[in-house]
Amino acid sequence: MHRDPIVALASSSGRRGSATRIVGSTQARAALATRPAGWHWQGMTGGLGYSDIKECFRRLQAVRPEPEGELDHVNAYTLVVAVALSAQATDKGVNRATKDLFKIADTPEKMISLGEEKLIEHIRTIGLFRNKAKNVMKLSQILIDEHDGVVPSSREALSALPGVGRKTANVVLNMWWRHPAQAVDTHVFRVSNRTGIAPGKDVVAVEKALDDRIPAEYALHAHHWLILHGRYTCMARKPDCPHCPISDICLFDEKVGLSEPDDTAAPPVLPAIAGEGEAAAVSPPRGRSTKPAAKGRKTTREHPAKDRGKALDRHQRKTLAKGSTEE
Repeated sequence: MHRDPIVALASSSGRRGSATRIVGSTQARAALATRPAGWHWQGMTGGLGYSDIKECFRRLQAVRPEPEGELDHVNAYTLVVAVALSAQATDKGVNRATKDLFKIADTPEKMISLGEEKLIEHIRTIGLFRNKAKNVMKLSQILIDEHDGVVPSSREALSALPGVGRKTANVVLNMWWRHPAQAVDTHVFRVSNRTGIAPGKDVVAVEKALDDRIPAEYALHAHHWLILHGRYTCMARKPDCPHCPISDICLFDEKVGLSEPDDTAAPPVLPAIAGEGEAAAVSPPRGRSTKPAAKGRKTTREHPAKDRGKALDRHQRKTLAKGSTEE
């Protein structure tokens, strides 16, 4: 069975154009067809309404009733260190590196005693490990000097620690102190904008939109639901829309179906968009011509660098020949 053809749905007032393409299963298209009259796609300044946002989180909660962060830690200090190490690294990679580290250095005092070089030996597999090691040692010393070795519980105090930004502070506030802070990483940013749950042009705008839009009963776990949804379902390159629990609510205008293609089947034909006449066949890949090459004409071109090399060789030969005749 080949991939479902792209279905074009007309929209009279959408900001993104007169029609929106949806690719997915029959069930997803049927769910979209139940939208109320007058519904349309909304851009960055719009987004989902309260009832739709509440329904999104109700469904995400049904899938993962008690979502948890995937970084291993044993206390507030090791959580701060783990999140700081996770910048531009995977949670799995950080967990492998900290598995033995946190057995011997789970407090600021023990980390200082361990020393920077020994710390580097544990986290060498993590990107930017030298800079991160310096930050861990600095924040450990600050915790000892200014906070009696205790991790502070305010965003401002946490953000003042080396290597700890606003996102890290929000993660610690949420996971350790159960404060409904919204940590916006790449997954949360993507899902919030794609779905229309919390559109924003940057992470601060998305964080504010999440704070303003998420119903209170879902605020504590909201960022975990969005992270896990973005990591395992709403991926950046190939979102798994047919298995998405909120696909019929989501405002993403390029929904993708992931059914396995049949190589023997003919290319699908796009149905006509309302008011544009008959359907047209799928166009050939951009940059490739369907016309046969003319007889006697080269279809490929030699590499420019080789061409320059040949020209240089000819120039050198002429120069040498000219010099020999002058002598």
